[in-house]
Amino acid sequence: MGLQAVFFYLFAFVAVASAFMVISARNPVHSVLFLILVFFNAAGMFLLTGAEFLAMILLVVYIGAVAVLFLFVVMMLDIDFAELRSGFMQNAPMGALVGLILAAELIVVIGGSVITPQAAQSITTPIPSPATRTNTAALGDLLYTNYVYFFQVAGLVLLVAMIGAIVLTLRHRQNIKRQDISRQVARTPATAVEVVKVKPGQGI
Repeated sequence: MGLQAVFFYLFAFVAVASAFMVISARNPVHSVLFLILVFFNAAGMFLLTGAEFLAMILLVVYIGAVAVLFLFVVMMLDIDFAELRSGFMQNAPMGALVGLILAAELIVVIGGSVITPQAAQSITTPIPSPATRTNTAALGDLLYTNYVYFFQVAGLVLLVAMIGAIVLTLRHRQNIKRQDISRQVARTPATAVEVVKVKPGQGI
């Protein structure tokens, strides 16, 4: 057994154990920390298989943004997790159905590659040799040449989703002065200036 196989089994064991702790830990903060450990070990396994781009995405996006965001949300919000867990058994059948569908999809994909190994040779864009082109550079070539329009559309969809989430969750509190740019631009001297005539001997 080589050194690469030893590290692979080490990363895999720690990832599976951490994933079990994510769903079994009583403290939600501990669950998020175990989730971060799962991402670290998954990134290590991606590095061992030569997929350095996926490893970098796991570290930058999932650990640097998503997991940290989950941690801050869990720590800042006063959530009754006992009430959330009370409905676990009610949602268990639906969760089991979704899990079976995902398992069936994985079996179809893996079984198809085993039954028909020539399917990998019929792809339109073959994988370049690692000696001539790195994995990250090859992905960049595909994203920004062949699939650039799909890449831009995906970014536009995410932008619309972000704006929609902000609009749906934004709530204006009453009796608070806010800046209204359109009203400021539409003001005229007649509406902005008020001339007060003060009689002699009287104050304002």
